[in-house]
Amino acid sequence: MLLGEDVGAEPPGHVTGLPVDDYRRRGAAEAHHDGTVGEFVLVAFRPGLISPTLAAQMAATYQRATGGRLLLNVVTGGDADEQARFGDHLDHDSRYARTDEFLAVVRSAWSGTPYDFDGAHYRVTGAHVPVPPAPTVPVFFGGSSAAAGPVAARHTDVYLTWGEPPAQVKQKIDWIRGLAEAEGREIRFGVRLNTISRDSSRHAWQEAERLLDGIGDAEVAHAQRLLGRSESVGQQRMLALHQGSRDKLEIHPNLWAGVGLVRGGAGTALVGSHEEVADRIEEYHAIGIDHFVLSGYPHLEEAYWFGGGVRPVLLARGLVAPPPGARTPGGIPPAAGGR
Repeated sequence: MLLGEDVGAEPPGHVTGLPVDDYRRRGAAEAHHDGTVGEFVLVAFRPGLISPTLAAQMAATYQRATGGRLLLNVVTGGDADEQARFGDHLDHDSRYARTDEFLAVVRSAWSGTPYDFDGAHYRVTGAHVPVPPAPTVPVFFGGSSAAAGPVAARHTDVYLTWGEPPAQVKQKIDWIRGLAEAEGREIRFGVRLNTISRDSSRHAWQEAERLLDGIGDAEVAHAQRLLGRSESVGQQRMLALHQGSRDKLEIHPNLWAGVGLVRGGAGTALVGSHEEVADRIEEYHAIGIDHFVLSGYPHLEEAYWFGGGVRPVLLARGLVAPPPGARTPGGIPPAAGGR
């Protein structure tokens, strides 16, 4: 778990769902691991599975215990079957309405002043945390549907999107930024991507092909059937990038949709030489992205490839702060001006 320091990365993020460890306990353990996991820890919470007042209390406790290193990723949930396994039977839009109320209570509880709320999904009296988090915990949130946009505008510090081509990401940024401005707020933006970076472009693409070589057409078809049932608009946008076909998976220079043939959620990867991957990161940054949540397969090996190959290029271009840099939340701190 010393990898974050080794490759200059922050923060480890946590997925949610039945097949994985409880993300809150795991996040707490990593945050306490000798203080060396990275500058920040991104922990996911699902509204509907936890009281908003308890979530506010837990987040404030984590923030105090870790010296202000917590980031809160709020996951509404887009898979009705998985939600039902947790006892949650709300429809898609109602889940986002609940998230709206959840974040209203959480943020008000963080003020330290007792807060009453009477909504469709939550009713609380005197909600507050005795010791407000300092600094206030940044809220990360994603959602591509019409129901998600207003929630992001009202409550989010960083709006996250999966790695669609830059032109599509720019449309999302403009949409959310407009909604936020109407609320009198400013929001920052992040993207969730996988990476396959090598010393040469040829070797990177060979690795991408190797990942698919062991996956049969029947496995792809099965995964696509399951993913096709998702209520998540973002998931449907991911599926539309490749339409279940192995053909033409490079949907933008160095942006590969092959991951999404069998994986839900973040289904694209930046593939290429270290310089090419840095070019694409710079392209996303130019349209307004300043937080990059990255992973790869296998996680450890790809983290070392990125940390040893891409990060020095980003440092040379002024797109990432040299360690130890200012404690700005996010995978890559805001650029000082780029190239």
